[in-house]
Amino acid sequence: MPSPAEVHAPAQPLDRHNRILVENVHPPDWVNPAPAGRYHMVVVGAGTAGLVTAVGAAGLGAKVALVERSLMGGDCLNAGCVPSKALIRAARALSAFRGAAEFGIADRAPRVDFAKVMERMRRLRAGISAHDSAKRFSELGVDVYLGQASFTGRRTVQVGDATLRFAKACVATGTRARIPPVPGLAEARPLTNETLFSLTELPRRLAVVGSGPIGVEMAQSFARFGSRVTLVEVRRGVLQREDRDAAEIVRASLERDGVRMRFDTTLTKVRREQDKTVLEVQAGDGGPGTISADRVLVAAGRVPNLEGLGLDKAGVEHDPRRGVLVNDKLRTANKHVYAAGDICSEFKFTHMADAMARIVIANALFFGRSKASSLIVPWCTYCDPELAHVGLSERQAASRNIPIDTYRTDLSSVDRAVLDSEAQGFVKIHCKRGSDKIVGATIVATHAGEMISEVTTAMTCGAGLRSIAQTIHPYPTQAEAIRKTADAYQRTRLTPGVKRLLKTMLHLRG
Repeated sequence: MPSPAEVHAPAQPLDRHNRILVENVHPPDWVNPAPAGRYHMVVVGAGTAGLVTAVGAAGLGAKVALVERSLMGGDCLNAGCVPSKALIRAARALSAFRGAAEFGIADRAPRVDFAKVMERMRRLRAGISAHDSAKRFSELGVDVYLGQASFTGRRTVQVGDATLRFAKACVATGTRARIPPVPGLAEARPLTNETLFSLTELPRRLAVVGSGPIGVEMAQSFARFGSRVTLVEVRRGVLQREDRDAAEIVRASLERDGVRMRFDTTLTKVRREQDKTVLEVQAGDGGPGTISADRVLVAAGRVPNLEGLGLDKAGVEHDPRRGVLVNDKLRTANKHVYAAGDICSEFKFTHMADAMARIVIANALFFGRSKASSLIVPWCTYCDPELAHVGLSERQAASRNIPIDTYRTDLSSVDRAVLDSEAQGFVKIHCKRGSDKIVGATIVATHAGEMISEVTTAMTCGAGLRSIAQTIHPYPTQAEAIRKTADAYQRTRLTPGVKRLLKTMLHLRG
């Protein structure tokens, strides 16, 4: 079982807000229940996947045990979605204030009280934590156990002195930040998502290693707060898995906010030098160099939480990089054990963990045949502007030899985006060649995360661009860009032959 310091790592400083958080999601006086008979489902891990599995199964009448060694709510509540979006919102408010002059509003230089920014985050997180609390889940009929879970057999789990017998189990232990094996990096005690939100003072200089979603979101936010941010990325450009046109807009936005970017640059060594951390780097097209920082944030990938689970005793196959290995129905090599969420998925998103948990409930307890591969998965990086995506990208379609037609609308042609001074972005929708069937989309816009769901719903329901074109969208909204993109498809149907036919029909009608 982890030490109290490890359990409470994301909940520092232990002020009144974080005390509420801990009292909700890892109450110090919690007494584990005594096991009574065999459980229909034992869930290991109380992040999103585990919580949804547990409460969903219990709500359907199953006898459920939920085991968590650290803070219930997992990364999403404690060290991910919730705290990061609170910071992003504060940074956006600051950016809007600084840009007020464009709207004819006198702008005075705002003063950032970083301690209050972080206090607001802790206060809001504490309030949200009640939804994921041990008390709430216990009241919903779930037996909550706090402690390290370890499989002792194919159908048993040990938690402290208690042995939990189960008909089915679900492993949902998630992932943690990967610390690259760079000499001196671990000794420099870098920040990760687990410790970043414990800051109470703004770092004057912040080095960010990695330009994925976490790195991009936090680099931009801290630059807006006033840190001198340097982002180091071994590849060329930010957000490597995204559409390159979209990623370029994000890169330009980071640059406008003052983020210094070092692409094609390898971190070779880290050392402490008096009161600063020095990063030694090697540029691909140049020689060695150094970056000085007060703090270093590592956002360079994730590793699965497999330690201490005793998976071998349960006959559950696993891999140190890929996590728990499952089939398309999320079942492991042990037919009694399933997995859900980041521990077994390439899509490490809260909403994906939720969707996978629902598959586990159906397949493990009710003879369901749901498949993870059938899920249509949107995602969003919450930089400014946001970048949202669903389905195939152009690169993926090309690599799979899937012919597509692509339709694009720039926000500069959308009235509401122009009026909002948010015209840097676009909607790009990919369809199966020669049809209106949507196979993927990318949106770059201030609220792209809100907009992408229209496209995701259309894909899920089998509605094509013709249906979107026929759907009335309120004017003026930025979402009108989606209808304009559908209209672009409609115009392709007006071929010369169709035009001649229509002209003939009009002539005959006199």
